[in-house]
Amino acid sequence: MNQPILTLQKFYYQMNRSRDIRLRITQTWLCAQEIDSADISELTRILLQLEAIPRSDKTYKLYLDETRMIDVDLTYEIDELKKDLFFLAHSMEEFEQYLMTFCPTFQSEVTELVHTLQGISFHTFITDRDGTVNNYCGRYASSIQSIYNAVFLCQYAKTNVNHAVILTSAPLKDIGLMDISVSPPGYYIYAASKGREYVDTTNAEHHFPIHPDQAHKIEELNQRLNILLKRPEYEAYTLIGSGLQFKFGQTTVARQDISESIDPRESLVFKQMIENLVREIDPQGQYFRLEDTGKDIEIILTIQDDTQKKGVKDFDKGDAIHFLDQDIPLYLSQGPALVCGDTASDLPMMVATQSLTNETWGVLVTTDADLISRAKKQCNNMIFVSSPDILVTALYQLSNLSSESLKKYKAG
Repeated sequence: MNQPILTLQKFYYQMNRSRDIRLRITQTWLCAQEIDSADISELTRILLQLEAIPRSDKTYKLYLDETRMIDVDLTYEIDELKKDLFFLAHSMEEFEQYLMTFCPTFQSEVTELVHTLQGISFHTFITDRDGTVNNYCGRYASSIQSIYNAVFLCQYAKTNVNHAVILTSAPLKDIGLMDISVSPPGYYIYAASKGREYVDTTNAEHHFPIHPDQAHKIEELNQRLNILLKRPEYEAYTLIGSGLQFKFGQTTVARQDISESIDPRESLVFKQMIENLVREIDPQGQYFRLEDTGKDIEIILTIQDDTQKKGVKDFDKGDAIHFLDQDIPLYLSQGPALVCGDTASDLPMMVATQSLTNETWGVLVTTDADLISRAKKQCNNMIFVSSPDILVTALYQLSNLSSESLKKYKAG
């Protein structure tokens, strides 16, 4: 019998269970084996539990603690479970028709992207995750990758490129990229913390070098934040939005979410508390830079800016490209690269890749006119689509075209 989901903690528990099931199904699918019907039934049960959470208009109500409730938007979690269950029960053609119901221009955009990229033999594929190849979710901890998404991306990595990299600003582990991904090992290199840490295709972990003084400072910061946020009056900040993320070289603390679950005055007091804590650890501002997005407080270790001679700068995804190209290595100079993103923070990795390989193609998942204009000025060969599902479906179709070409080549 289904137990109702009443708390945010129980909600996260069920989403973590869905991750384990989805990973198992994805592995089975990619091995062309029969999927256990019990796993499909369990995903169905979790979906029904989510849909049974008490609602208020478009949001669902969950207890944040013993006295406070939170309004949460579960569009991502529910829609992705529905897509997965449809994917498992129908043909690929029927599934793509189902995806059209979420985006009126789905088919035309997929066709145009496939037509543009078909025939280009990419050596490397580098992509951001959230908002690019994965639909956006308001809570990182529950943005579990979908089965269909993993299948589409794995097929493309297997058939079309020599190196495939997912490069994100989120942490690698402990509610990080590895905890929400359901793609089996071996298909992708997972680069997290803006590329300061990564897991290669053999599952070995690597890190960008950090000076011992910096490492000591961020370790002290993280320890004190961890103690602070375990106190009952502050625990809520670990459960909303980005929560508490210990990235390699950067720490993120949520102070609000899209539903404004936290009283704005409390959020500002908490922000001031975090700023005071950072000043205690780094009174001269030698090690950290703070950035407040209104939802998250980003505490960032700076690096020496050797190229522009400006002292220090934030480590960005462009720096990550140069690090990964040398450390893995990616051998970007050996062939064309496809680089995908969805925000201005992804442009540096496109520009950096462009400086290392003769032919770089970029796909930006956005409808923002200003961002589109900026991307066109900085990057060559830019393509724009309106949703992650369009991009991953086009990649899957390109993988099928590559497989058919290989079969014809072998037969001929």
